Amino acid sequence: MVTYNILDYSPIDEGSDARHALLHTTELAKGAEKMGYKRFWVSEHHHVRSIAGSSPEMLMMHLADSTEHIRIGSGGVMLPHYSPYKVAENFRVLEALHPNRIDLGIGRSPSYRLVNRAMNESKGKRLSYEQQIEDIRHFLSEPKANHRFKDLTAMPVIETVPEMWLLGTGQGSAAIAAGQGMAYAFAHLGKPEGGLEAVSHYRNHFNPSPLLSSPKVMISVFAVVAETAEKAESLAKAFDLWLLSVESSSPPPYYPAVETALARGFSALEREKIRHNRKRMFIGTPVHVAEEIKKTASTYHADEVTIVPNVYGAENRMKGIALLAEALDIRKAE
Repeated sequence: MVTYNILDYSPIDEGSDARHALLHTTELAKGAEKMGYKRFWVSEHHHVRSIAGSSPEMLMMHLADSTEHIRIGSGGVMLPHYSPYKVAENFRVLEALHPNRIDLGIGRSPSYRLVNRAMNESKGKRLSYEQQIEDIRHFLSEPKANHRFKDLTAMPVIETVPEMWLLGTGQGSAAIAAGQGMAYAFAHLGKPEGGLEAVSHYRNHFNPSPLLSSPKVMISVFAVVAETAEKAESLAKAFDLWLLSVESSSPPPYYPAVETALARGFSALEREKIRHNRKRMFIGTPVHVAEEIKKTASTYHADEVTIVPNVYGAENRMKGIALLAEALDIRKAE
């Protein structure tokens, strides 16, 4: 049976600010818990002025304190920016305070080189991504006798461990997840083309490990949902403009309002980009979007679907996940 999750970027809506964006994320997590969603994840974005979610571990602690039983996770920690030892200790602290509720989603961000440079400016030779993941496993749950830091313990010492997921958009990440014996979260919202091949490669080459005995697949999707198709289309136009803005040379420090998007014209090049981006999202009424999500999950044979309700307005985001929870019959499924 497929289970459903929410991932929030903490968008800064036009006319609002970063503080309120983070507070809205908190309310969304509380709402998702009441609606029956299994997990609530938050993202890590740097140098994107319209998103407040830059430090998932910090936000996760607040969200875990603000909720009771929903799993809280990172979607994800961009590992090339950090020390695996420090990431392991951050998540050990989270898990110690909220046992069996913490997810560590690991990613390899293609974001600004300047960000990675600032994160690693004083460091020497960088580790490979695969080595970093092996180190995380060593420090969190699978100490190896021959590891170069075999005499070093990630603190605190606790009885439970966070659930680990590898995020990706292609066969490279799928191969790593399979080789490492990790659960795999495919970003259908990023690159839907090639997704079936990546997930198939993951399943066919999965190597059982102490982390996971058999393959486990999650897909993530953008969902623009409203009571009517017309309202959903209006929200989608604002989403179109936001996606265009984050790729521009001077993006605004906010997620554009629906009125802003409707009042703006688009060039021929922008309309072509919008047409391409629309392939990355499901738009419409709750019943329509729920059917598209179910169909996509079935195609991937996914165990879980993570829904990203990245639309303008905190009320619209809350309403959207509530409408989907009902259309997907999540309470019954849970």
